[in-house]
Amino acid sequence: MKYRSDRYGNKISQLGFGCMRFTKKGTGLDYEKAEKEILKAIELGVNYLDTAYLYPGSEELVGKVLENNGLRDKINLATKLPQYMMRTSKAIDKTFREELSRLRTDHVDYYLMHMFTDYAEWENLKRLGIEDWIKERKADGSVRNIGFSYHGDAEMFLKILNDYDWDFCQIQYNYLDEHSQAGRRGLEAAGEKGVPVVIMEPLRGGKLVRLPEKAKALIKDAGKDYSTAELGLRWLWNQPQIMCVLSGMNSLEMVEENCRIASDAEIGGFDESDLAVIEKVKAFIREREKVGCTACRYCMPCPHGVDIPGTFHFYNLLYMEDKGKAAGCFEYAQVVGLRKEPNFATQCVGCGKCEMHCPQHLPIREKLKEADKALRPLPYKIGINIARKVMIR
Repeated sequence: MKYRSDRYGNKISQLGFGCMRFTKKGTGLDYEKAEKEILKAIELGVNYLDTAYLYPGSEELVGKVLENNGLRDKINLATKLPQYMMRTSKAIDKTFREELSRLRTDHVDYYLMHMFTDYAEWENLKRLGIEDWIKERKADGSVRNIGFSYHGDAEMFLKILNDYDWDFCQIQYNYLDEHSQAGRRGLEAAGEKGVPVVIMEPLRGGKLVRLPEKAKALIKDAGKDYSTAELGLRWLWNQPQIMCVLSGMNSLEMVEENCRIASDAEIGGFDESDLAVIEKVKAFIREREKVGCTACRYCMPCPHGVDIPGTFHFYNLLYMEDKGKAAGCFEYAQVVGLRKEPNFATQCVGCGKCEMHCPQHLPIREKLKEADKALRPLPYKIGINIARKVMIR
């Protein structure tokens, strides 16, 4: 494992474990499976774990794994304050104390204000006394580094970045999102200020792994024998402003593969031919993708039961993969249509709650209509109705 330095010279593994996508089991998370994956990652050199207050069950699971295995002092733990829920200064402290309890620890190494999209959200926290609160938490050692995660545009990112003495920040960034959200402009601005950057959605929710065969061929023809994931990760680790790249690893194979790449990739490791491949793949993807959803699930749950990320996943599948339209429609019918409680896009009533929380600022209501029309042509509507009568009782 290769390491990079935070603002104070502490060594951080350039691969971090993103703890949002643990495998589910029943109504909760599969603890035994997640524990094996976390332990393997730590064994292979990962020392940065990222969770959040609103990742269901995640803080509790991470805290239990670290305590049961005596690993708390061997890793750097990051979690987040749900700033959009805070209405009083007491709520900030109560939430933080709850997080410490869940995590079974007395301190958080890297604490983030979660999911800023606008400077007004930072202003609200300042009105609630967040600056004094941070100063107190740093003084008593319960917070070691303070930062923020971000999902807005570059202008607002720069405003927040320049308004406080941040220790680090976290942005969505990958070769397909190079110039969206904070983007390269934000990354380089943070670097100029000496603020290390943590990367989320490095492979765009897996979309940069599940590339069409023609795109995979472009990579193979470059002669480096990179997997689709490796290309995306190496592109990121080529950039000096990046301290750590988070991966939501939910299999031992993924842990081992990502750690292998992270033990070799380094700044300046990409050459001109690698960058040329990236540009070809980007052009190919842009021609086919219909909705830029990363499946982060901030739009969920829908109050009317629509599976928004699932719908967009299968909508993109119609065009992103070489399996063709029939496969996408069939999988959508199987996964969404045959649930006991269906999650069709037609259940949307247009309330707009999802769009208020979407980090990508997608026109979700409009795109749901498009997706449903594409995914459920008349033959599939009839077939789904028949299958539901036969299979669901």
